[in-house]
Amino acid sequence: MASKRDSKAPTTGPKASLPGAPSPGTDPGENDLDALTAPPTEGELAELAAISAGPRRRFDALICDIDGCLVPENMDPLDAPALGRIAEHNKIAIKTGLLPVVTLCSGRPQPFVEAMCRLLHNTVLPCIAENGVWMYFPATNEYHRDPTISRDHMQAVHEAELWAEAELYPRGFSIQPGKTASVSFYHPDMAQLDPIMPVIEGAFKREGWPLRVSRTTCYVNCDLEHISKATGLDWLIAAAGLNPDRLAGFGDSQSDIPIAERVNYFACPSHHDPKLGAMAHHISTYHEAWAVLDVLERVLAE
Repeated sequence: MASKRDSKAPTTGPKASLPGAPSPGTDPGENDLDALTAPPTEGELAELAAISAGPRRRFDALICDIDGCLVPENMDPLDAPALGRIAEHNKIAIKTGLLPVVTLCSGRPQPFVEAMCRLLHNTVLPCIAENGVWMYFPATNEYHRDPTISRDHMQAVHEAELWAEAELYPRGFSIQPGKTASVSFYHPDMAQLDPIMPVIEGAFKREGWPLRVSRTTCYVNCDLEHISKATGLDWLIAAAGLNPDRLAGFGDSQSDIPIAERVNYFACPSHHDPKLGAMAHHISTYHEAWAVLDVLERVLAE
C-alpha cells in the first residue's frame, strides 16, 4: 500500500517556531532534569487544549519509530520535556478523539518499547517491537509474538548468539540485551560495524540460519528473514482495525520505509536518510521528539 505522497517537494513546516522547542536545525542540548517530575505548564496545557477544540481529527494515529525520532539512538539523555508534551497530546487525543494517538513501531526490544508506550501515555493502541517480532497491547498489558515464528526459528537465533559469543565477543562486540527472536550487535567504535557485516552474513549463510543483516547508526541488526516492520505494521493495522487512509507516520531511516508505505501522510526529522526523505510529505527542521511535536502541533493539527 503506497503512501499518498503529493508530487510536490515535501514541506518543511510553517515559519512560526514551535513554542518551547530548541531553535530549528540546532541540537537540543542538555535536558532540564527537573522537568522529569515537573507537571506540564499552564501554557502547554492551554496550547494543547486549543488544538483539541479544533475540527475532528483527520488522522487516527501517528505511527512513530523510536531511535532517531523520539530519543537518540546513542547514550545521550532522553528529552524529558518534549516527551512529556507528547504524553499530554496523547492524553487529550484519547480523551477527546480529536487528535491522532501516537503509537510505536520500533526495532527496540519489547521492554524498551513498552516503557516508551507508558511514558507517552498510549493506553489504547498496540505497539510493534523488535522489528515485528512482538506486539504489545497497552490496554490489556498483553504481549503477543508473531505466530509464524517457529521453534526452528528460535533455535537458529540462539545458535547465532552462541556463534557471536565465540567469534565476535573477542573483537569487542556485544549483544543488545532483551531481544528474543532476533539479535543485534553493538561495538563502541561504530567504524567496526560495516566491516563485520560480511563476516556475519557469511556465517549465517554457511550455517543455514534464516537471518538477514542490516545496520542502524549504532547496531548491526539480524532479523528473521520473514519478519520485519512491514509484517509488524500489517499485523498492527489489522489488530487495531485501523484505516490506512487515516494514518500518519514518522521515521528517520530506511528501516522505516514500511511505515511510509502504509500511511496517508509521512514525515521525517531534520536528520534522516535521503531515500526516506524522498517519500516524505513533510521534513521537520527540528530533531527527534521536537520534530514529532512539530508534526503533531503544527502540521497534522491544521
